Amino acid sequence: MSQTEPARPVVAPLEIPELQLPVNFDGVPDEEAWNKITPVHLIMFSPVFGKEPTESTDIRIGYNSQYLFVSGEMRFSDPSMVRSASLKRDYMGMSGDWFGLILDTFNDKENGLAFFTSPDGLRFDAHIQRDAVTYMPDQQPMNINWNAFWDVRTKRNAGGWSAEIRIPLSSLRFQVTGGVVRMGLILQRWIPAKNELDIFPSIPPNWGQGSNIKPSQAKEITLKGLVPDKPLYIAPYVLGGYSASNDLNDSETAYFKSTRPVTEAGLDVKYGLTNNLVMDLTANTDFAQVEADDQMINLSRFSLYFPEKRMFFLERSSIFDFALDGNSNLFYSRRIGLSDDGDPIRIYGGLRVTGRLKKWDTGLLDMQTAPLWKKSSLGSKYVLQPSENFGAIRFRRQVINENSYIGTMVTSRLGADGSYNVAYGIDGIVRLFGEDYLNFRWAQTFEDSVRNKSIDQPTMIQFSWERRAKAGLGYNFSYARSGVNFNPGIGFEMLDDYAAFFGSLSYGWISPEKSKLYSHSPEIMVIYNHYVDDGSLMSVLGEAGWQFQTKNQWMVSLNGSANDEILRDSLEILENKVYVPPARYEYYNFRGLAVTPSAKPFYLMINTQIGQYYDGNRISVGLQPTWNVSKHLEFGGTYNLDHVAFDRRDVRMTNHIVGFKALYMPSTRLSFSAFIQYNTAINEIISNVRFRYNPKEGNDFYIVLNEGRNTRLTGEMPNLPVYNSRAIMVKYTYTFNL
Repeated sequence: MSQTEPARPVVAPLEIPELQLPVNFDGVPDEEAWNKITPVHLIMFSPVFGKEPTESTDIRIGYNSQYLFVSGEMRFSDPSMVRSASLKRDYMGMSGDWFGLILDTFNDKENGLAFFTSPDGLRFDAHIQRDAVTYMPDQQPMNINWNAFWDVRTKRNAGGWSAEIRIPLSSLRFQVTGGVVRMGLILQRWIPAKNELDIFPSIPPNWGQGSNIKPSQAKEITLKGLVPDKPLYIAPYVLGGYSASNDLNDSETAYFKSTRPVTEAGLDVKYGLTNNLVMDLTANTDFAQVEADDQMINLSRFSLYFPEKRMFFLERSSIFDFALDGNSNLFYSRRIGLSDDGDPIRIYGGLRVTGRLKKWDTGLLDMQTAPLWKKSSLGSKYVLQPSENFGAIRFRRQVINENSYIGTMVTSRLGADGSYNVAYGIDGIVRLFGEDYLNFRWAQTFEDSVRNKSIDQPTMIQFSWERRAKAGLGYNFSYARSGVNFNPGIGFEMLDDYAAFFGSLSYGWISPEKSKLYSHSPEIMVIYNHYVDDGSLMSVLGEAGWQFQTKNQWMVSLNGSANDEILRDSLEILENKVYVPPARYEYYNFRGLAVTPSAKPFYLMINTQIGQYYDGNRISVGLQPTWNVSKHLEFGGTYNLDHVAFDRRDVRMTNHIVGFKALYMPSTRLSFSAFIQYNTAINEIISNVRFRYNPKEGNDFYIVLNEGRNTRLTGEMPNLPVYNSRAIMVKYTYTFNL
């Protein structure tokens, strides 16, 4: 225990009983095995924290030698209030009832695995990391692309609905110490008809939106006598299809068409090396079924960040997390198997080992990719990117107290042409007292053809002191510096060659019961950036804002900012068309975000940015509507308008990005989805249509159609083809559990 940390009261863990009798896994917890278990008592989280729930819930938890079982009886005084919003896998919208749990399986107070269901038995699973703490508006506290092997059964009845969740112990990584397993547990029930969330344990809403999913606030539980299996899953796949593309010829005078049939086969293997260490192997990895990225236009000097969606990289991905500043990270898995332009690169194969070695969270990754080839109009091929080997080793462990960590990481990127990039770093989080945390990161990179003249040129450092609570006084003071030769080959940098000072102050209120507001908080923030080579000003941002949430689920954020920025190089918005020249600029703007109550079948997110923009003006508006027509049918959309005008230079740009999503779900096993995007900046319609049959976890059949269609054929010379690319793929995967 740190001398600076006040002693916390010792709270006895909840001992989970072993089931002595069998459970008939049918969604109705009426067996004698359940009657012998004491139910867990929930408390209201919202709309008024601390009150008794308005509806009765009976939740019990137990285990046997193979499974962890959780049962729930969600009772209603008026059963007509039961709502089911969707049958989609991993849907957790607020317009439907749900019930489930979060497990911090290693009891590390930072990571959690979520398992939730609805009255119709859909499965939602996700991975929570960083204790649900986010530092950027586009960051999410959980990754819903993570999937695990587990089952659920539900049943509607005259008094509401019931559920039984069954999680194989082989799907959970945990540590046995002295015959006892310690985990963290959070249980939740959401009732959209009343905008009510009930929770166990009694976690207050002191940390904002993510308070109810914070592993550090979970109730510690113990399970005795567990002897977990060492899982062995073998998942081969076969893929067939046809693709066609139109490419510019070598003389750039016309487009030529390339067509080819596609036949592939590959294999994924998961094997438990020890009780808490698992190895994943992959051969000829394919991600044909992964949904396309959202189209974006970048109006800032920061690089765009896209989240990882590929399953192989998601399990225990938090082990490889080495956050630097904002979205910047020493490890960014999208560098593997994807070019900088987002083109897929064949992955020959690789392995991941994740888990815990004694007190150390451990991660090892090694992947080998094929060369990226481009075909000329004469039929010859040449290499755009060589075959590369990607490696990462990560170690991390608790120190001082249960919320403090120190770790190290090494990454490598080795090309077949002799190129290399190596990075290493040390990071740590120390809970000083209460909700005050000190974060520090230090990393260096080395690569071919780069000669460093000083120790700071290839170095990145970052320090911050923050108070994480959103209730009462909050603050964050940090410093970050990225050297001129710092370049993480398997990482991501929002901005390079800079030093930054950041400071923010906020004060949050949790409103009393009679108020229509649930919470609100004013905040002020200042960011000062300067160039590292000579210390001259890069930018200064001052911002003041107010955020609030109502008890009927309205969420609003309003911010005004003042900017002073120096551009050394032109900021290109549209290639060869719209740019901002190097100069010093002072400008002011306003940002707003509003989300209508998501417990309704139709809800809308609106964001806007209006005001000055360098030597011009800007209007940006984003709309994201979602309409749950029924549990079988859902429509969604995106619309982004970006208009910038530089009147003194007589330069203007108006760009529209329109997206449409449709999802039809005859059952929880069968779905049809379409995602169509139109971007006027590139005059292209991008379509992704998918059929999925998923009779059980690990058994998937996909039919996927992708197309990129040009809408302005005469806009360039030579004239563009009707489409850039087309593909239809059929993929089948079956997992053997041995």
